[in-house]
Amino acid sequence: MAFDYKFEKIMQLREQEKEESETVFRESQQAFEKEANKLYELLKKKEDLLFAQEQKMKTGFSVLDIQHYQQFVSNLEKLIEKQQQLVITSRGRMQWCEQQLKEKNIEVKKYSKIRANDLTRYHKQMAAEEAKQMDELSSIQFMNRKIR
Repeated sequence: MAFDYKFEKIMQLREQEKEESETVFRESQQAFEKEANKLYELLKKKEDLLFAQEQKMKTGFSVLDIQHYQQFVSNLEKLIEKQQQLVITSRGRMQWCEQQLKEKNIEVKKYSKIRANDLTRYHKQMAAEEAKQMDELSSIQFMNRKIR
C-alpha cells in the first residue's frame, strides 16, 4: 500500500499559486527598479544641469540663458515629482506582492508540514502492521513446530 496524501491536490494548487506570486513579485520588483532608475537619471540630470549653470555663472552668460536654465530646471523638477510618485506607487505594489508571496509560502509550508506528519504516521502504521504480521508468522511457525 503506497502513501496517499489526502491534501495533494490542494498542495499542488498552493504551490502553483506560490509560483505565480513569485512571478508577479519579480515583475513588480523589476518595475520598481525601472522607475527608481528613471528617478535617479532625472536627479542626476538636474544635478549636472545645476553644476553646469554654476560653472557658467562663474564665467558669465546672458540673462536669456539664465531664464532658459531656470525654465528647464523647473520642468525637470516637475518631472522629478511625477517620477517620485511613480516610484512610491511601484514600491507599494512591490511590497504588497512581497506580502502575498510570504502568505503563499506560509500556506505551502503548512501543507508540507501536514504531509510530513502524515508520512511519519503512515511509516509508523506500516511498521506496526509489519510487526503484527511478523508476530503472526512466528506464532504460526511455533504452532507448526509444536504440532510435529
